[in-house]
Amino acid sequence: MANTVTVQELVDSSGYIVLSGEEFLGNKITTSEISRPGVELTGFFNFYPSARIQLLGKTELTFIERMTAEERLIVMRRLCSKETPCFVIGRKLQAPAELTKAAEEAGIPILSAQSRTTRVSSNITNFLEAQLAERVSMHGVFVDIFGMGVMITGDSGVGKSETALELIQKGHRLVADDRVDLYQHDENTLIGEAPGILRHLIEIRGIGIIDVMTLFGAGAVKQTNEVNLIVNLELWSKDKKFERLGSTEEIVNILDVGIPKITIPVKTGRNLAIIIEVAAMNFRAKTMGYNAAETFERNLEALIKENVQKND
Repeated sequence: MANTVTVQELVDSSGYIVLSGEEFLGNKITTSEISRPGVELTGFFNFYPSARIQLLGKTELTFIERMTAEERLIVMRRLCSKETPCFVIGRKLQAPAELTKAAEEAGIPILSAQSRTTRVSSNITNFLEAQLAERVSMHGVFVDIFGMGVMITGDSGVGKSETALELIQKGHRLVADDRVDLYQHDENTLIGEAPGILRHLIEIRGIGIIDVMTLFGAGAVKQTNEVNLIVNLELWSKDKKFERLGSTEEIVNILDVGIPKITIPVKTGRNLAIIIEVAAMNFRAKTMGYNAAETFERNLEALIKENVQKND
C-alpha cells in the first residue's frame, strides 16, 4: 500500500505549472481528500483540514481580493500549515502576493491548473485515490479482450503466458504478465496493472522475456484495465468435475469487490486462446442480459413439458 505521493508526482501526472516553491516539490501528500478553504478565509480555523491539498478557485480568490493586504497576509499565513503539501489554483488564475509570501515562508509549493476548479478537484482526487489505494498482488496474466479485463490464473507452467501471447497475436492487449497489482477504484470496480519493472514484458518458457510493445506495437499493450473476469486454467483430470452448462457462477472477493470466476480444464489439443476469447464474449453477453444457459434450461423445460403432455 502506498502511504504517500509527492507533489512532484502530482505535477508530473497532471502537467500543472509550478508558480512558486519548486524546491518544495518533495512534500508528501497523505490523503486523497481535497480542501477548498471557505470559512477559513473568514478566520475560522477550528476544523481546518491542513493536511489536505488546498484548492483555490475564482470564488475563493474573489473573496480574498475584498480583504486588506494586512488581513490577507494574516489569513494566508494561517492557511500555510506545516502539514499542508501544496496549494493548487484553478482556471490559470494568479496567486495573491500574500499567499506566495506565506507559502515560501512555510515551504509550500503553489501550482497552477488550467481547468475549471471543480474539474481540477475531480482529477486530483482520482489520481490520489489510485496512487494511495490499498494494493494486493496476484500471480497471473491480465489481458484486455474485446474491452473486457480478463485475468488468467493457474498453476505455474499450465500455459498462461503462452495463451496470452496467442491472444495478443489475435489483436488483444496485454496489461500484465506473471504478477498483477490490483487496487479498488470504487465499491464495484477493481483495477489491475503491471508492476513498473514488468510493464509490457511477457515470459515465454524456452524463449525468455520478450517486450510485447517492441514486437507487436503500442496497440498490443495497455497500462491499466478494470478486472471483469477471472479465468482459472486447471489441468484436466477425470476425477475432477467441471462446469458443463455454465448455470452456476463462482465469485471471488478481492479487496471487497466480487469478480466472476470460471475454471477451464487444460488438455492436449484444446485451443485455450479461442476458449478464453469466447468466455469473454459470453460474459459480455450475460452482462447485456442474454444467458445461453438459462435459454437452454427454458427450452429443456418446455421440451419435457411437451413430452409429458404427449404421453398423457
